[in-house]
Formats: sequence, C-alpha cells, structure tokens
Amino acid sequence: MAYKYIAEEWANPEKSFVEELMRQRLIEWRQQHTITRIDRPTRLDRARKLGYKAKQGFVVVRVRVRRGGLRKQRPKSGRRPKRMGVAKFKPAKSLRLIAEERAAKKFPNLEVLNSYWVGEDGRSKWFEVILVDPNHPVIKTDKDVCWITEKQHRNRALRSLTSAGKKVRSLRRKGIGAEKFRPSKRKGAKGAQ
Repeated sequence: MAYKYIAEEWANPEKSFVEELMRQRLIEWRQQHTITRIDRPTRLDRARKLGYKAKQGFVVVRVRVRRGGLRKQRPKSGRRPKRMGVAKFKPAKSLRLIAEERAAKKFPNLEVLNSYWVGEDGRSKWFEVILVDPNHPVIKTDKDVCWITEKQHRNRALRSLTSAGKKVRSLRRKGIGAEKFRPSKRKGAKGAQ
C-alpha cells in the first residue's frame, strides 16, 4: 500500500515533497561519478514494479547522461537543404537506452534487467539501472528472475533487448500496421518491395 502513495508523489513532483528533495539530491549527484553504484533505489515503487528485489544478486546503479537535442553540425560544403542532414534528424537511441548500455559496459559480469528516470536538470538526466548477477545462486533459484541466467540473454542492453531498447526499435507496436517493424525496421522496409 505504501508503494501506491510513493508513486502518487512521484507522479506530480512539483506539488509534493519530491521537488524539494530532488533539488538537494541533484546538487550531490552532479559531484559524483557518471556511473555510481547505490545501496537502494531512489524510487522504490518503480524499481519493485520493474523486477527489483532487496536480495543478493541485485545491484542498482545511477547513471548520468548529458542532455541535448543531438543536432548535427551543418555541413560546410554545398548541398541542398534536404541533404544537409540537420533538420528533421531523429536520434537512433533514447538517453535511457544509452544509460543502460553504459551501465552494462561498466559491469560486464551483470545483466541489465530494467531502468527508470530519477531526475534531470538543464544539462543532465539521471537514470537508475537495475542489474542482476546471472551467476549468483540466489538469482538462479529465484523463479521470477531465473530466466536471465540463460545464454540467450547475454548482453541484453547492448543488443537492445531491454524495455528501452524495444521501445526504440518500435517493437511495442503489434497487429495490423506493425508488419514492417519485425524483425527490425530496416529489414522490414527492404522486405516489403
């Protein structure tokens, strides 16, 4: 029941105690390393919903990613505006997926389970990434998470198999109108001649 109230406070941070709390925390987080291991999740309700358990084998990491529109620099040589590659440019990855990939590279013996947003300022965004040790005996015997120990789940984040990765690849879409998104966007576009 407590998780419900925590979720309500985080849903409207400007109207609750969360905004003042985060203002103090962001000052500390800016001075920490880009990838920082933490003892417990900042948003316990969100972490529990995404599979976190307070037991051995689970690790939570806070990752800072710089914000920005990812605008390309305008080419110096001549070409028409359509071919400049500046306007209407869409980044291939979300900042959340970038955070997951960086955490996966920092901890190569762990697997990324999921991640969630915890804060942002004008320059950076912070995400907390839930990592799992697939070789830990507690994880191997946990019926909810033991699937991650199988070999096909190695390097999930780096292969965009996490929730953030699937969203970027448009794999949340199903049914009529989503035929060209599987197995991937590029493959589907070529196949539909």
